[in-house]
Amino acid sequence: MARTSSAASEKSLYGVHPGVATMQKWVSELKEKTGRSLEEWIALVKKDGPAEEASRREWLKTKHKMGTNSAWWVAERAAGKGGEDSSPEEYLAAAVRWVEEQYSGKKAALRPVYDALLELALKQGPDTKACPCKTIVPLCRKNVFAQIKPTTNTRLDLGLFLRGQRAPRRLIPTGGEAKGDRITHRIKITSTAGIDDEV
Repeated sequence: MARTSSAASEKSLYGVHPGVATMQKWVSELKEKTGRSLEEWIALVKKDGPAEEASRREWLKTKHKMGTNSAWWVAERAAGKGGEDSSPEEYLAAAVRWVEEQYSGKKAALRPVYDALLELALKQGPDTKACPCKTIVPLCRKNVFAQIKPTTNTRLDLGLFLRGQRAPRRLIPTGGEAKGDRITHRIKITSTAGIDDEV
C-alpha cells in the first residue's frame, strides 16, 4: 500500500494534490469494475488498440464502453505518459519539477515573486498547502482558495476565489463567477514590491 500523503509530504514544501488519492482509488478498483487491471488494459491497448493516443481514447470508449476519464488515463499510461499521480512520492517529485519548469527560461526572473507569494500563502493557516500542477500552483485549505500562475514572461497572476464578494478595484474579474469557475478574480504582480498589505 502507498504511503499516506502526510508521510510523503513531511519533508516537501508542497502538499499532495487530492487527485492522487482519486487516482489510487481508480487503479485499485479498475479490475473489479472492468475485469482488467491497469497493466492488463495497457497491454491490451498496445496489442490491439490504435497507434495514436486520441484514437486509443475513442477506441476504449466505443469498443470497451470505458468512461471518458478512464479512457484518457489508460491511453495516457499506454503512451508512457502520466504516472505522476500514481503515488504521493511520484507526485511530490513531479511538483518540484513542474514549478522549476514554470519559472525557467524567460520566466526565471519571476521566481522570487513566486517564492514570496508562496511563503505568504502558506502562512494563512496550518492547513494551507500548495499543490502544483504543470502550469499553475493551486493553494488549498479544504478547497482551492487561490492560485499562482506565471501568465507572461514579466507577470504573475494571483487568482482568488471571491464569489459573491465585492472586490477592491485592483482585483480584475476573471469571468469565473459567471462561468462557475473556482477562481473569480486576479491580481497582476510583476515584482516582490507588488506583494503589499492589500495582497
